[in-house]
Amino acid sequence: MQFMLTIRASMEMKITVSCPTPNRCTLLILVLFSFAASPLHASLSINFYASSCPTAELIVSNMVRSASSSDPTIPGKLLRLLFHDCFVEFACHVQGCDASVLLQGNGTERSDPANTSLGGFSVIDSAKRVLEIFCPETVSCADIVALAARDAVVTAGGPAFEIPTGRRDGRISDAANVRSNIVDTSFTMIEMIRLFNSKGLSLDDLVTLSGAHTIGVAHCNAFSDRFQMDSKGNLSLIDTSLDNTYAKELMKKCPSGSSASKTVNNDPETSFAFDNQYYVNLLGHKGLFQSDSVLVEDERTSARVEAFANDQETFFQSWRDSFLKLTTIGVKTDDEGEIRQSCSFAN
Repeated sequence: MQFMLTIRASMEMKITVSCPTPNRCTLLILVLFSFAASPLHASLSINFYASSCPTAELIVSNMVRSASSSDPTIPGKLLRLLFHDCFVEFACHVQGCDASVLLQGNGTERSDPANTSLGGFSVIDSAKRVLEIFCPETVSCADIVALAARDAVVTAGGPAFEIPTGRRDGRISDAANVRSNIVDTSFTMIEMIRLFNSKGLSLDDLVTLSGAHTIGVAHCNAFSDRFQMDSKGNLSLIDTSLDNTYAKELMKKCPSGSSASKTVNNDPETSFAFDNQYYVNLLGHKGLFQSDSVLVEDERTSARVEAFANDQETFFQSWRDSFLKLTTIGVKTDDEGEIRQSCSFAN
């Protein structure tokens, strides 16, 4: 007698096995679960669109380059968009890197207050429109988001490397899942480690991916907790981990009563260059957020911060590895999800 057993080992992989006896099935299950625990995803591959849409990656790259040439803040926006897409998931790793952050409508991730400051949507939409002309219903919005973030880093001077594609788009987007799944700028080291570990990311990934703050901008209220306001409306520094001169610059740029739309550069030195200056800033106590400053204060991460500050290539190599892990969180492949015709709406 043959026993047929279908195993959904994870949201990324579905396996069917055939075995002569229940005991033999048990043995196969143990082996398959061990295999499924690896970081490989069954249907993601380099040059996934080589036959179905050979110019897909070039189209995305050109869109990113064109948009960035007229707006230098675009790379930072695209990188942040990827983080907010991939990190948001709920039970059983549903969602993840599935472009759910792009879906519009009441109660979607995009509508949550934590995501209202996200940008870069127009770049993704433009790339999708062109791709639908040349390769209709072929390239997923999830892949466009991942490729655009990778190309944004390259455009800003960071490392170029290939990433696997083949992601499919999710149909679910719920604002209720946002807050518990993204890093708050006031997070402690323990809170960040717990969140990153829940995504399958290590302490080294935490330090490395924080380097995304070498580009981009932040709203004044994102770091206002590092200051206090007196009865006359004047600000003073209460976070002693912050360099005094840098703190005064921040208070000047973000005085009491600043507009909610007021922003400052994450990196005060090389604001639009993807480099290792972020880590140099941390050693100089010029981390914009509390969640930045703790990286150099904590003995578990300070040595890695110093290594990245001293050697940009070390940071770039680590960035490649951690970025690949980030872009495979909770991906959908094969018969999971869909290929949207418009990134803003499910089919």
